[in-house]
Amino acid sequence: MESVSTNAEVRLTVAQLFRTLTSSSAGCEDVIAALQNLVSYLDDGAESKTTSAQREEFRRAHYSRTLRFLVSSIQADWLRSLSASHRAQLWDHLFLKGPPDQALLVLMDAITELRPSTSLDHLVSVTERFLQSGRLADLLWSYCLRSASSDSPQLRETLLGRISALPDITANKLHPNIRPPFLPQQYYPLLATEMLTALERTCQALRGGTDCSLSFVAQTLGKVCIQGHSDLVLAVMAPRLSVCTRSDMLWRRVCWKLLENVPQRWMESVLTGLVQAVRGPDALGRIIGNLVLTDKKAQFVMTHKLLLLQYKYSSQVLRTILGYLAADRDRRPLLIQVLQSVSQAWANPSAVKHTPLEQQLYVSKALLLSVSLLKDSELQELRSELLQCLLGGMQSHLDSSVVRVRNMGMVVGESLSSRMDINGTKLEFEYEQDEETRELLSLITPDTSDEPEPELGNRGDSPESGSKTSTQNPTPQSEPRRTDPDSDLDSDDDLTPYDMSGDQEMSRASPPRYLRDCLETLTSSEDAERVELSLRAAESLVRTNAFAAKEISVQMTKVLLHMENKHSISGFLSLRQATMVALTVSDCVPVTQYLTTEFYSLNYSLRQRLDILEVLALAAQELSAPISDKKVSSSGTLTTTELTPYQSDDPVHWRQVVEKRIQSKTKRISKGATEPAARPTPNRYGPVAGCFFFPLLRNYDRPQVTFDLLGSDHLVLGRLIHTLGLLMHLAVNAPIAAQMGRALLDFVWAVRYHVDQTVRRGVLFAVCSVFLSMPSHSLLVDLNDQLFETRAWLADLAEGDPDADCRSLAVQSLVLLDKSLKKQLQDQQALSLES
Repeated sequence: MESVSTNAEVRLTVAQLFRTLTSSSAGCEDVIAALQNLVSYLDDGAESKTTSAQREEFRRAHYSRTLRFLVSSIQADWLRSLSASHRAQLWDHLFLKGPPDQALLVLMDAITELRPSTSLDHLVSVTERFLQSGRLADLLWSYCLRSASSDSPQLRETLLGRISALPDITANKLHPNIRPPFLPQQYYPLLATEMLTALERTCQALRGGTDCSLSFVAQTLGKVCIQGHSDLVLAVMAPRLSVCTRSDMLWRRVCWKLLENVPQRWMESVLTGLVQAVRGPDALGRIIGNLVLTDKKAQFVMTHKLLLLQYKYSSQVLRTILGYLAADRDRRPLLIQVLQSVSQAWANPSAVKHTPLEQQLYVSKALLLSVSLLKDSELQELRSELLQCLLGGMQSHLDSSVVRVRNMGMVVGESLSSRMDINGTKLEFEYEQDEETRELLSLITPDTSDEPEPELGNRGDSPESGSKTSTQNPTPQSEPRRTDPDSDLDSDDDLTPYDMSGDQEMSRASPPRYLRDCLETLTSSEDAERVELSLRAAESLVRTNAFAAKEISVQMTKVLLHMENKHSISGFLSLRQATMVALTVSDCVPVTQYLTTEFYSLNYSLRQRLDILEVLALAAQELSAPISDKKVSSSGTLTTTELTPYQSDDPVHWRQVVEKRIQSKTKRISKGATEPAARPTPNRYGPVAGCFFFPLLRNYDRPQVTFDLLGSDHLVLGRLIHTLGLLMHLAVNAPIAAQMGRALLDFVWAVRYHVDQTVRRGVLFAVCSVFLSMPSHSLLVDLNDQLFETRAWLADLAEGDPDADCRSLAVQSLVLLDKSLKKQLQDQQALSLES
């Protein structure tokens, strides 16, 4: 009966106060008194005019209604009659002293409903004071003291949405005039601090024997992380939790309970942000405990998803995860499980071919770190599995045509063999050292330190100071001197030596002056010096004696193609290639026919076939380039443009003097371009483009004994397609370009889904060359049936190809195709309008 009378009394009193505030006859003193009576229901002090039962009933049933009444009357005359101090002490006070969850909900609803006005600005100011006065911590702490059944799930879900999305809600209403406390960069660190305050109060309450619930705080953490703000929140929480859990077991239990209460649908985002924010595996173990053993979702995320399905994280994240699994005896079986999964993924040939390079590097790092954390006994048990992984994985990596993949295979093979110590032998490979390989080599050494080592003090006996002292004060014995000036020994030590730094060794042989002599030396001579001189003079002899070069062009090309570096000549490959390019340019058709025929012949190495493609590409580039003024004539002498005319003692030529006088005396109404226009030159590649291009398409589908272009020789196939694309691009504006484009698209269409990324890059480069070089009308007329299918294929690659370069090339090809089609359609529309 007492509770019923209290409820009725409070309800009648609040209704009477509302009528007083809305009455038109109420004066300013009546309004102030009514507001003071409402505030008295929120004051807990001894001077309060209300009982605790009345205050509890007001908070439970009438506080939210009172706030909504105040918001609806925000533009009323009675509120405007109050002074600024009374409004802050009474009206604003009602929002800042009651239950914080109800106040926050009313404020957020009011901000979303009101239009831009002074009333909205006032509510925003009240919300800003709400955040800065620690009311969020009071809100979270109030839910820590409640049981889960004391409130409705709908209310919790609504409140979680308001807390986690408060910057978005205010930004939608206040943009662009957003106040700093509502920006994500300030709000989410503040929310993290308030959550830490709630956790600290929980620890104090547990020490006092009070039960608490962390479900709402855990839900808030998960909701914020799933919305993409884990970096801002955990950057504040993780260091503080790491320090608090270092020596306090109660803090550890609170952290473990917090993460256990995170809902399953948000567990991944919380753990992902946490492993990036903590500073080492020990700190992670103190914060989450054995969560991976009790929660299946956490185990899946930590042992599978972060290691095998995602690859954007740094090496430190891998160290943290794997070190956490290895730090506890109960968690070490999961480390063995991870090692088995990672080793299978690393050795999988399909994964090597179809996964991005970044993911392969990530898996290689995980494999090396897992092996580095194994004990010797565990390593002995897993020796057979690791050996199988080593052999199969290295074969898959070394067969790849990508240099980075091969380097990964060699580094991982060296590291695993050194760690397993198979029969006392270690694998050793030759590869170029770069930042990537050095990082991989460093991962085989375990490093589980959480904090950086403190700097050494300035001690006098430190090794660094000793080394500096020894460097700055060398011993006097380091420079021997003659101490006996009267010595009778006859020595040449006092004689000053001659400067021989610029001397050159005189050569016994002279470079050849004729091309046939050069060819004879390269063919039959065993003298290393003569062969080197002939090879270095060959290119200039070919270019200065074009007539003589045509007589022996094919024969000399054959000699150079089969020539080996028996004498270890410096720059041998570049000298040989430059001479072959000069021969191809000088006598284009015969040399090109020979090279394209030999490309598909028997008993050639892959290196020689790649040399043929490089020579053809470089020769085509030189032929397509404009002819410069300074050229060598076919007779072997310099052209007249190269010769320097006789000049008098005056440094200024007489033609320049005359030209200046004419320019000074001539009056012009307008000046055009002062630079002389470039003279048009014929494209020497256009007439012979077919000789370069079509023979390379002749026998690509016929496997030879030593050469299988569509089989295992992926590197040559990719280089061939890239060369064909280059030849196509250089044939722009040539009459044969349309025919070349059709043939090239037919060729690459059969290998457009090749497993090797080098081949796919070559195919996309060839397609780009076709779209750049073929006329727009030829694309519509000659390739009308293929364009739709080609566009669908390019869109598929741009979205789903595992290689980043392939995706980029596919996007460029789509842009080029759309531009060509749009240009052709506009031209046709213009022609129809003119007709």
